[in-house]
Amino acid sequence: MNLPRARWRHASLWASLLLALVAAGCSTETRKAASVYQNEHFKADETYSRLFDADAASTCEAARLALLSQGYVINTSSKDVVTGNKRFQPDGEMHVEINFTVTCTADPREPKLSTAFVNAVQERYALKKASTSASVGLPLGSLSIPLSSSDDSLVRVGSETIPAGSFYDRFFALVQRYVREQTCGDGGSDASRCDSTSPQ
Repeated sequence: MNLPRARWRHASLWASLLLALVAAGCSTETRKAASVYQNEHFKADETYSRLFDADAASTCEAARLALLSQGYVINTSSKDVVTGNKRFQPDGEMHVEINFTVTCTADPREPKLSTAFVNAVQERYALKKASTSASVGLPLGSLSIPLSSSDDSLVRVGSETIPAGSFYDRFFALVQRYVREQTCGDGGSDASRCDSTSPQ
C-alpha cells in the first residue's frame, strides 16, 4: 500500500529537480542578456570616430576609396554617408560578411574639419542542407523516394558589431592616406596643412 506513495514521492522529486534545472537555465540566459548592455560603459577612449583635417564630403570620399581599395562593394555613397560590404569564407560551410557604415559630420566651428563615425557589423552564415525527395507513380498509388541531392542555403547564425580597436585604427589610417592625397596630391590651396593632416 505504501508503494504508490513511494512512486509519487519519487516522481515529485524528479519533477522538482527538472524545474530547478529549467529555472537555473533561464536565470543564466537572463544574466547573459543583461551583461551585454551593462558592459556598455560609453568610455571616451573606446571611440568609433576620428577627426580629420578635411570637410565632410572629402572625408566620406576618402572613406569610399579606402573601402574600394580593400575589395568592399559600395552600396550607398553621398557627401555624408558611405555604406559597403565584403564577404569572406573562412571554411567550406561558414560564410562571414562585414557591413560598413561611415557617417561624416562637419565641425560646427570649423567647416574644414570633420568627424568620421564608423560602425562595422560582422554577420556569420552557416550552410544548411535540406534533402529533397521525389514521388514515383505506381498503379496503387505513389511512392516517395529520398534522393541524394540537396538544396543548400545560407542561414544567418550570428551578428555582432566589431569592437572598437585595431580594426578601426587600420581603417582610419587608410582613410587618412586618401584624405592627404585629396588635400595635398594636386598642390592645392590647402597644401600648407599637409604636414599636419592626421586623424585625432
